[in-house]
Amino acid sequence: MPQATTPAEAITAPEQVEDADEVDAPAAPSTRERILNVALELFTEKGYDGASLREIAEQLGVTKAAIYYHFASKDDILMALHMRLHEFGKDALSQMTEEPVTLELWSRLLDQIVGQMLAQRKLFLFHERNQAALENLHRKDHDAEHDDIQDRFRRVLADPRVPLRDRVRMACSIGAVFAGLFMSGDAFEGTSNQALGDLLRDAVHDVLAG
Repeated sequence: MPQATTPAEAITAPEQVEDADEVDAPAAPSTRERILNVALELFTEKGYDGASLREIAEQLGVTKAAIYYHFASKDDILMALHMRLHEFGKDALSQMTEEPVTLELWSRLLDQIVGQMLAQRKLFLFHERNQAALENLHRKDHDAEHDDIQDRFRRVLADPRVPLRDRVRMACSIGAVFAGLFMSGDAFEGTSNQALGDLLRDAVHDVLAG
């Protein structure tokens, strides 16, 4: 006698069939990622307090139970969106070895970060428009990861083997990138990724060149 399907299996079963039928096709976003993508749009447009789990479920064509299968609460969705920002620094830090960081390497890494950030411009606008909600998120795992990324950047910038002049320029160049996208909000909303990316990289290279 076949076993009964559990609620969790019922939620995920359609995705499993779809994946089996499209082995050679590019991997479709998981249900979890689709929830985050819809939430990102709604939280950016309406604000965290103005958007509901019901609206997220309706846009996805699923029930609220399917949302709760992946996220325990709306706060968990907010945290998951915030944690996407941490990926930008991680990629750059993974390319830094124990050797002193040169201005040339730093410039290449920031070029990569600019490209990654431009691909996620909506994420920075979401942060700018939901600062109050994000400030209420205090979780030990997030704080520990946030501190780790900042500490690793500080160690690079504090490396006495790198000339002080270079380290100051490296620090200022980070500010140029984040001010151009994170702190500016929607000031450059009408500017294309290509144009804004070129201008950001020009600014970074000017700072590094002194």
